[in-house]
Amino acid sequence: MNSLVVAICGIVLLIIGYRFYGTVIEKLWGIDRTRKVPSETLYDGVDYVPAKHWTILFGHHFSSIAGAGPIIGPVLACAYFGWMPSLLWIVLGTIFIGGVHDFSSLIISIRNEGKSIADIAQSVMGKKTKIIFSIFLFLALILVIAVFTATTAQTLISEPKIVVPTFGLIFVAVLIGFMIYVWKKNYILSTVIGLVLLVLLLFSGNYFPINVGNIKIWMIILLAYSFIASVLPVNLLLQPRDYLSAFLLFFGMVFGYLGLILTHPNINAPAFTGFGSSIGNLWPMMFVFIACGAVSGFHALISSGTTSKQISNEIDAKKIGYGAMVTEGALAILALLSVSAGLYWTGGECSAQFIYPELIKSGDYIGTFALGYGEITKILFGSSFGKLIAMLVLNAFVMTTLDTAARITRYIAAELFGDGFRMKIFKNKYFSTFIVIILSGLLAFGDWKKIWPIFGAANQLIAAIVLIVISLLLLTLKKLTRYTFYPAIFMLVTTVSAIIYQTVQFFSKGNYLLVFVGVVLIILTVIIVIEAITVFRKNKNAVKI
Repeated sequence: MNSLVVAICGIVLLIIGYRFYGTVIEKLWGIDRTRKVPSETLYDGVDYVPAKHWTILFGHHFSSIAGAGPIIGPVLACAYFGWMPSLLWIVLGTIFIGGVHDFSSLIISIRNEGKSIADIAQSVMGKKTKIIFSIFLFLALILVIAVFTATTAQTLISEPKIVVPTFGLIFVAVLIGFMIYVWKKNYILSTVIGLVLLVLLLFSGNYFPINVGNIKIWMIILLAYSFIASVLPVNLLLQPRDYLSAFLLFFGMVFGYLGLILTHPNINAPAFTGFGSSIGNLWPMMFVFIACGAVSGFHALISSGTTSKQISNEIDAKKIGYGAMVTEGALAILALLSVSAGLYWTGGECSAQFIYPELIKSGDYIGTFALGYGEITKILFGSSFGKLIAMLVLNAFVMTTLDTAARITRYIAAELFGDGFRMKIFKNKYFSTFIVIILSGLLAFGDWKKIWPIFGAANQLIAAIVLIVISLLLLTLKKLTRYTFYPAIFMLVTTVSAIIYQTVQFFSKGNYLLVFVGVVLIILTVIIVIEAITVFRKNKNAVKI
């Protein structure tokens, strides 16, 4: 199969989904451009700050949700199950589940003073559900920060050329933030200056690599950055940094697809390798591996954590919520084609370093994608520069996810411990952020890999619970629930099945820590489902599903 044909089909379907199905969801929520938004009614100059333009907020939102997820997931799933089922899940999942999930979680947060999805769960399902959900989210986000800290530090060691642009972008973002919001300079002029400086950073990094061989030093630097970034006003660092990072990712995507247009290589990986694999059956495991590229619970935390506090008009919700998810689907397709068409499935006459299955066995998933991307863009960048760009793009977005996750965890800590348990000290942003960073650091410096495998399913479990909360809210508002209820059931059954499968595997291997985590997740799910059923019975006559 020709990779260009697959790319065109996938992108066209995503565009159609955004245009038509996205509009259906938009009408479901009754978007009103005259309704006041939290960034206006609750403006505080730190967290509640309206974005200067919707494209700036799109950049923040897209940069934060993208991260490494839509790249690593397809790279893994394609190796185990083939490119066809992976492609179908990316396209259909994005249109009918991921886009609806992200858009809806953004809207309900906007309509509830920018509160987190856990806080909204309390208004729908009660305080007990909120506390249980919040504890799980808090712990899950601590793990996310720890893992992204460790993985980012490792990439800075393995590729010294990306150090200068990775950290230089922080200072450029602060400059652009001041230009737009403090000095009131022209938005377009500020953007152009930021992009020129970003290009200079890319070339500077290539000529001035920085070698720091100690991973712990990088981890300390990254954790310190996360602390600072999560307490600064969003419009001075978070917004402009993610906005500029989005241009970097768009650059990588445009040239990746341009490489496919110019070379249009055939796909070397098989379309379908079989229902079973060494890591489990296609269902449910593929739907857990490919999370961010199709649907991800972490997206709801971004939508209801930072984006809802910065949006300046409800009319932009579809472009930012649904649109960013569709764009991420396009990124996932590019990642899928980079490894399936840019690399080889068997030896033949090619070098052993380009054999896709062998690279997967080595565990270097980021390097596998970067190598495949470098091959499909070789006609544009030469033999090695494409791989460098791929690693820089991925690293920039892991950084944006890192600082956004720290800020959101601070929000949840304030809601959970400050409001829920009445520990007022957690209302202090510096104290709560300090606790978040310390806990993340302890895990990052420890053996975090032991508990990471099950959190892919946990991420999808968050999505299932969020869809349940949204469905119940629609029910109480006497609106149709079919657009979120059926995806919620599918995600719930899929993720619980994946967790049960993984827990059994962990037990057979004697990994009792992961067995404990799996059991806790199942208990959490049972409690929330029972509460959801209770709410549903009270309102079941309110509207037809």
